[in-house]
Amino acid sequence: MTTEGEKATAPAAPTAKRAMVGRLSWGLADQAASSMSNFVVGIYVARSLGVAAFGVFSLAWVTYGVVLNVSRGLATDPLVVRFSGVPAASWRAAVARSSGTALGLGAALGAACSVVGLALGGSVGSAFAVLGVVLPALLLQDAWRFAFFAAGSGRKAFVNDLVWGVALVPAMVVAARVGSVAAYLLAWGASAAVAAGYGCLQSGIRPRMPEARGWLREQRDLGYRYLVENVALSGASQLRAYGLGAIVGLGAVGAVRGAELLMGPFLAVLMGLSLVTVPEAARVLRQAPHRLGTFCLLLGGGQAAAALLWGGALLLMPDRLGELALGGVWPSASQLIVPITLGVAGAGLGTGAAAGLRALAAARRSLRCQLFASAGYVGGGLGGAAVAGAVGSAWGVAAATLSSSAVWWLQLRSALRERHHNPTPEVRTS
Repeated sequence: MTTEGEKATAPAAPTAKRAMVGRLSWGLADQAASSMSNFVVGIYVARSLGVAAFGVFSLAWVTYGVVLNVSRGLATDPLVVRFSGVPAASWRAAVARSSGTALGLGAALGAACSVVGLALGGSVGSAFAVLGVVLPALLLQDAWRFAFFAAGSGRKAFVNDLVWGVALVPAMVVAARVGSVAAYLLAWGASAAVAAGYGCLQSGIRPRMPEARGWLREQRDLGYRYLVENVALSGASQLRAYGLGAIVGLGAVGAVRGAELLMGPFLAVLMGLSLVTVPEAARVLRQAPHRLGTFCLLLGGGQAAAALLWGGALLLMPDRLGELALGGVWPSASQLIVPITLGVAGAGLGTGAAAGLRALAAARRSLRCQLFASAGYVGGGLGGAAVAGAVGSAWGVAAATLSSSAVWWLQLRSALRERHHNPTPEVRTS
């Protein structure tokens, strides 16, 4: 026999689960759109430019990854942790400041990138100069995605990425006629600018760059730790790429990037995972904190299993299809499929624990994990390169990633125990 109160509250759990499934579904759809855009750009450039020029493009790509993670650490990661599922007025005020911070960072770091590019000269220098020009648009577009997921409006993030993908098609056709790395980077950034402008219309919010300093000051307890954590992640990838190029050559950089493209759907999901999982983990923590560990385990385990299945499918792919996709990059990239797959699976497992630590605002613990993971990534990648070239580098990274995944989960277990004994969750909505 149930009481009247029980009758009133019984449907709440199924309703909450359906809402979570809906948000995750839009998250998966958005990541699919983002993954496809990145995959198409990489494949198009690889086939058009060859392995050496693709190595130059890859250096610009990993540099963009560093700058993107600076923006996420300072501007949008704190937004997702502290303003997911809050009242609309608080969300709008926070988004205006966080997007203004992202735009300001893009302008400042983009100017520095262009100056470095002009000083370097050559094909590498021109690529970096153009990257600096398009960075503000790239970072603002990414900021809108974070904002929409924080509000539980994944559909808007999906539409925004879809707009970017549609605008990318004519831009890449024009770039192909020029046939240079700089042209492809400009096409990529110009199409991102279209999506960034559309994000302003979707949200009805204008980024407030003058308030960036206030945002950085208010979020400094999380922001600066997330900055170090994110830059350690992307900086490790950049150091590995630069070191691999110096030890083995630009062809090896292109081979590694080509193999990563084959795993593109999962790598893109991992890069932007906090768009979906951290807001959901934060909601689980607020509504059913005892389920956070299970949520993270299902999340990480699902990612790892999907990566292994995809890698297995790649191993069965005929050389003819591989050459059709990557052209001359395929022969060297195909040798790296097994270690790249294991590395992505390990990273996927670790991201489940990382989402839990972010939701708990356990910035010190997540920073320790990321520093350990980044050091292992660089050490394994460059040590392996010195021993066995690109193949050795890929195996070194796989071993380091699997080891760091264990560290993430040990830290999450400790954080959950600590919260159980001292339950003082932080809630900030202003």
